[in-house]
Amino acid sequence: MKALITFKYTDEEMKTLEDLGYEIIFEDEKNISFSENMKDIDMMVCFNPFEKLDIGKFPNLKWIQLLSAGINQVPLEKIKNQNIILTNNRGGYSIPIAEWTVMKILEMLKNSKEFYNKQREKVWKMDTSLLELYNKTVGFIGTGSIAQETAKRLKGFGVEIIGFNLSGKEAEYFDEIYKIDEIEKTAPKLDILVIAAPYTEKTHHLVDNKVLQSMKDGIYLVNIARGSIIDEKALIANLQSGKIKKAALDVFEEEPLPENSPLWNMDNVIISPHNSWASEMNFRRRYEIAYKNMKKYINNEELINIVDIKKGY
Repeated sequence: MKALITFKYTDEEMKTLEDLGYEIIFEDEKNISFSENMKDIDMMVCFNPFEKLDIGKFPNLKWIQLLSAGINQVPLEKIKNQNIILTNNRGGYSIPIAEWTVMKILEMLKNSKEFYNKQREKVWKMDTSLLELYNKTVGFIGTGSIAQETAKRLKGFGVEIIGFNLSGKEAEYFDEIYKIDEIEKTAPKLDILVIAAPYTEKTHHLVDNKVLQSMKDGIYLVNIARGSIIDEKALIANLQSGKIKKAALDVFEEEPLPENSPLWNMDNVIISPHNSWASEMNFRRRYEIAYKNMKKYINNEELINIVDIKKGY
């Protein structure tokens, strides 16, 4: 069994993967290019080598293990046409992103950004406008592993948690679940909206001006999913009008965020550079998902985190 790995594990981890019974080729995907040596690979472990590698050149390729949770970088039509199994790192980043989301919600409610600015300017001025998270209603667009990890942590603050997904299917830690097309009807109940859905054709600009206008005035918004799930022009307009009180944004329609974006200069926006996933445990989790699935694959067992190509997640 021949495997192409485009992420550098430790030598010990590489040896452990080889010991499962694989012949491993390592090529850093930052500089990767096609070679005859990799032509007959059976599987790949990677993030995004697809702009540089044409998977159509791998006739034996049967399975791709992504080290990302998102799949929007993958040529899904080719995957489908070649009957390639696709698995992702679903759940691998859920804990750090959940922690980041809770932190940003609290920062917005407690006006942390304003206090940091006062500290920088050495201004001693009390602020009595701070809000409690207790008894607020938090809505999640997307109810997968990231949303569930976040909801679990928010439960301790005494909040009501509402979720929106495609089917209306129940999810752990949620008090209520609605179908995605019920957002506008249910939005007036929300104090805080967290976007945690996968990016697909169906979720492109899902949160548009119509959805934002259906929400109560002064909604707080967090996006840790993909920038294009929100119509960014509508987002900016609603931030400027105050319809959205504050937003914590980790993802954007164009990344890096252009220097001329109005978002940079908005006092009611907290910006981070697609960084919410980062933690000291990520490298270990990336190895563990690859190891578990490579062991299952070589033993002809069912893989975990199989992506439904038709649904796009």
